[in-house]
Amino acid sequence: MKINWDDLQSKSFYQATARERAYGIVDKDTFKEFLGPRDKMTSPHLLILGEAVEFDDGITVGVGKIKKHPVFVISQEGKFVGGALGEVNGAKMAYTMKLALRTYEKMKEKYGNVPDDRKPICIVSFDSGGVRLHEANAGLLMHSESMETIWQLQNKVPYIALTGSTIGAYGAQGFVCLSADVVIANDFGRIGLTGPEVIQQEVGKDEFDASDRALIWRTMGARSKYILGDVDYLIKDTIGAFRDTIVNIVDEPMSKISKTRKVGSPQLVEENLEVVKLAAEKKIKDSKDLWRIYGNENVDEIPEMPQDKFLSVVKRRPRRH
Repeated sequence: MKINWDDLQSKSFYQATARERAYGIVDKDTFKEFLGPRDKMTSPHLLILGEAVEFDDGITVGVGKIKKHPVFVISQEGKFVGGALGEVNGAKMAYTMKLALRTYEKMKEKYGNVPDDRKPICIVSFDSGGVRLHEANAGLLMHSESMETIWQLQNKVPYIALTGSTIGAYGAQGFVCLSADVVIANDFGRIGLTGPEVIQQEVGKDEFDASDRALIWRTMGARSKYILGDVDYLIKDTIGAFRDTIVNIVDEPMSKISKTRKVGSPQLVEENLEVVKLAAEKKIKDSKDLWRIYGNENVDEIPEMPQDKFLSVVKRRPRRH
């Protein structure tokens, strides 16, 4: 199927497939897919269990360009097994990250240094509920491969996370998302280390009602994550808006890009623990209580406020590092 790049720029990011997102965020006609459907690299575990398989195992990976940058793209498909990580799609994800790192190392070896306007970029478009229960150990192994590579990318290759598709980034993929240097989201973006149903199962419905959609969005949605500093850019729901934001970032020096990193140092751990301590001391029961602490008024209006107005009035958690 031929993909029209120009049409993709105005298409809803939320409604787009993994492949459309991958093609649309890089420069026109530059995306080259690795191990696509024609290669028929399917999950052996799902076949054994009699489950349906996809010839790309629910992920699109490849390389394109943005200006002079080689851009390594990983795009998850939430419509297949909830975008969950298994052995095959996890390997495609981890080794695309490794290719980004290897490209940086080869450029440095050949040229001595890597110019800011040519450095490789790694982008992950998240649409995943975590790790597949069908192949949990294999999926977790690939998760650990990705996390190890992310640490190796630090201060070398900018790692940019995108969220705003049908599932969000949950479980193990929530960790991978928040390990990025930069997180970009639309209003459909969600990030959580544990899904709503699992939280309710563990702490009870009185503490967290998984059927309360408004509560879920207040807790895990992009606006709350933007206030808390987990999301760096909150943008419109088009592939073009995501692309434009990325284009404005990629030429920045690595030292500036890494300033929005959320994890990866003792100082950042300490800063994140301050939020946990604050929530415990103030007996926070709802995200709206945190929003108030950070200086926001009329917190009941925040979830439904037009995005432009929200961005103009919102107060965010101050960062120290």
